[in-house]
Amino acid sequence: MTFWNFFFSNPQDTNLNNAAIGKSSIENNLLIKHFEKDGKILDIYLQTGRNINLYELEQLCDSVGWVRRPINKVKIAIEHSFLTISLFCKECNRQKLIGFARATSDTAFNATIWDVVIHPDFQGYGLGKVLMDQIVKELRYYDISTITLFADPQVVSFYRNIGFITDPDGVKGMFWYPL
Repeated sequence: MTFWNFFFSNPQDTNLNNAAIGKSSIENNLLIKHFEKDGKILDIYLQTGRNINLYELEQLCDSVGWVRRPINKVKIAIEHSFLTISLFCKECNRQKLIGFARATSDTAFNATIWDVVIHPDFQGYGLGKVLMDQIVKELRYYDISTITLFADPQVVSFYRNIGFITDPDGVKGMFWYPL
């Protein structure tokens, strides 16, 4: 139980920028990156909240090859999530969804992070780390001490590099699927 004791005895200090919480206008969100890509100046904004275009999210998930899920179920999943975070790219007064993650929680002890995605054109710029750092920071703000996620084999090293560990104290995730 060393892993669990560590989390209960070491709450992390968090300084959330509340300016972005609950805002739907991109101008009122947190600017996290300003850089040049392919000769264009891009601004990347972080937004919390459930106000997201489901069709843009579907296109984002398509861009990384995820299997499509029924959009009405995606809507329900987002509505019932404890926390959602999106990344938008703004160029030429146009915004594009380029990153997304959400978490479910019991609001006391545990949270699970789901659907972490960064558009392939924006991978390798540190945006996945920014997204994960922010979602963990916000979950810790609510004093949630156990944060889990499920990772495909090709991204396990990414999550390890930002502090996630596999099989703490021999704990195994278990699944049940209908036959």
